Amino acid sequence: MSSQKNRHFRLRSRPVGMVQASNFDFVTGEVAEPAEGEVLVQVQYLSLDPAMRGWMNDARSYMPPVAIGEVMRAGGIGKVVTSADPSLAVGDTVTGLLGIQDYAVVKAKSLSRVDPALAPLPRFLGALGAPGMTAYFGFLEVCAPKSGDTVVVSGAAGAVGGLVGQIAKLEGCRVIGIAGGPDKCRYLTEELGFDAAIDYKAGDVFKTLRGLAPKGVDVYFDNVGGDLLDIVLAQLARHARIAICGAISQYNNTTPIQGPKNYLSLLLNRARMEGFVVFDYAPRYAEGVKAIAGWLADGSIKAREDVVAGLETFPETLLKLFRGENFGKLVLKVAD
Repeated sequence: MSSQKNRHFRLRSRPVGMVQASNFDFVTGEVAEPAEGEVLVQVQYLSLDPAMRGWMNDARSYMPPVAIGEVMRAGGIGKVVTSADPSLAVGDTVTGLLGIQDYAVVKAKSLSRVDPALAPLPRFLGALGAPGMTAYFGFLEVCAPKSGDTVVVSGAAGAVGGLVGQIAKLEGCRVIGIAGGPDKCRYLTEELGFDAAIDYKAGDVFKTLRGLAPKGVDVYFDNVGGDLLDIVLAQLARHARIAICGAISQYNNTTPIQGPKNYLSLLLNRARMEGFVVFDYAPRYAEGVKAIAGWLADGSIKAREDVVAGLETFPETLLKLFRGENFGKLVLKVAD
């Protein structure tokens, strides 16, 4: 690999508020050789996720923060080009934490092999990857849905939310999605089969939700936090369940995170609100992948990837998440 160069983004500074291109250094260096137990992976696609914003903060979380000067962390999929571990061969397609770069040296045991003949590669970062597992286990395990439940999903046109709503329909639930803009709302109802959609950028969300769920909300899958969480908390049904998956509305705050004002609704309605991290379900990923792959194959659910080409576009492409511009799973294409 001596003739190849490795372009990569390193974290230069911790963002204050919205992420800026100036928070990163775009560097070109040599391609490293793997040591024993490692492989060299040529990165083909990278997953851009809201969680990346949290990884840039110097704060306690479920993963250590990205250190200043470190390659920016990201999940990805690519091809093994050099192997120093017998478990993986040159030419294998693998997924794992590869980072925002052209080539990654990674411990073989931290990677998962996938069959590229089964699905387009970006799908292994979406419906068949961490977002799919987040939707599957977060909804079915944390929310404990029952047929007939009224389910509300925020961030519903995103990678996780769109799958949650479709799985809820398969479970016999009535599903209301919250998304930004008429195009996303049409996508939810006309393509994904949601029963209704609320455009949070237009009109009174509280009043609209009250009209759509007059008996209250049984399940709320929250990807957004902030004001939307308070609106739904005020309209819970008895014994409602809320899954806290994320709070993208709060990630770029320069002020303290907005906590729920209407939390006493949990007491009044004997409801529960529970956070979860998808990595806790890693031993059961095969179960989730099998189920979602089957639903995709028989047309029970649909998945969509928003693919942007060019490693060099990373900072600007990442902002699509926080501007609400992406439809489905946001993926950065690095190489064929």
